[in-house]
Amino acid sequence: MLCEYSAAGDLFNGEEIMAKASVGEGVYRIIDVIGTSESSWEDATKNAVETAGKSLRDLRIAEVSKLDVKVEEGKVIAYRARVQLSFKYEA
Repeated sequence: MLCEYSAAGDLFNGEEIMAKASVGEGVYRIIDVIGTSESSWEDATKNAVETAGKSLRDLRIAEVSKLDVKVEEGKVIAYRARVQLSFKYEA
């Protein structure tokens, strides 16, 4: 499962998105995505990056900003990783 959020924390629907110029040439967008896994945070992170990579080109940096778990009846049923991804705008 993958949910996209803007860097401001809003669901990504073309709403408020951060873009910044790098030291060199280019402009980059930063979005937050949340990946989930039934087995580990590592798999949740991998799912987030690989799923986003299917529709976003030129991913540059992935930074895990938050880890949590979903709990039901006192048991962990899912691991979740919020990952900030940056990708370059194309000219």
